[in-house]
Amino acid sequence: MTREIEKKLRDTVRELLEKETIDRIVGYEAGSLKFSTTPLITSNKADVDRLVINPFTHSNLSVFLRDLCGKVGIVAKGCDARSTISLIQDRQIARKDVFIIGAPCDGVIDLAKVEKLIGLDRDEIDDIVWQGEKAAITFAGSTQKFSAKEVLADSCLGCDPSDFKECDMLIGEIEPIVGGKELGQDRIREMEAMAPAQRWEFWKKEFSRCIRCYGCRQVCPACFCDRCFVEETEPRWISPLPKWQDNLIFQVVRMMHVAGRCTNCGECERICPANIPLGSLTKKMEEIVDELFQYRAGTDKDAPPLMAAYQPDELEDLMR
Repeated sequence: MTREIEKKLRDTVRELLEKETIDRIVGYEAGSLKFSTTPLITSNKADVDRLVINPFTHSNLSVFLRDLCGKVGIVAKGCDARSTISLIQDRQIARKDVFIIGAPCDGVIDLAKVEKLIGLDRDEIDDIVWQGEKAAITFAGSTQKFSAKEVLADSCLGCDPSDFKECDMLIGEIEPIVGGKELGQDRIREMEAMAPAQRWEFWKKEFSRCIRCYGCRQVCPACFCDRCFVEETEPRWISPLPKWQDNLIFQVVRMMHVAGRCTNCGECERICPANIPLGSLTKKMEEIVDELFQYRAGTDKDAPPLMAAYQPDELEDLMR
């Protein structure tokens, strides 16, 4: 099935470029590491055969759209498409300048989870494919099957395909992630069960490891300020040194800034060199926004951004 989808994608993109419906495409090509992909941005029809669709398309490609001119085609998973719509809502890009190619996504496989499961490095694995509701992993001459919860990125476990509401062309079928939306709740519920003092110590320990590389900010489509508050010197909001208190403030303020824009794509956590569970923050923020405002980021291009609209009855609800 993957090969059929890839062929359809390549034929479609080639035709779009030939007809000048789009000026360039933003998609995925095979990465230099086994079971990996890397973004491919090209206007050359000869490069189209490098496009791939597989369970390792981690990157949220919408992060590139603001820097590209002309009509841009984007190969979009559900979270990429929602991030694209969110950028349109914030007027960072124009709807007429983007062509959304909806790509089927059964969830992105987390190689770190797989390596831990079987105790082998990715180079020792022969193949990873979906077989029904299981991921079939072939290594050392045998194949073992694992559930979606065991191998998928945590951000994918809470994915709801019904949020994928807008695209110009669909390649394949958009189906629910195997196992259901409730799978994404485990880590959040564990943290909610902690006493406040215990939760505080947990995050203190986590943010003590932060080196303030700002990788989470750079990879996030919702972080599009030309100048981040952490770079201001008059006034200086936080110290440039990676102290845990300032690291915590940075993330708390960042969560406030991306509330209603974040699609919980998981890129911030994936890119973090210190392995801080930032996805727990984005997932909880998404829940709060949904509860307070009944708002899902990137599901309606015509709706005003969450923080740019006000309803008279909101104050009463927020102050309860």
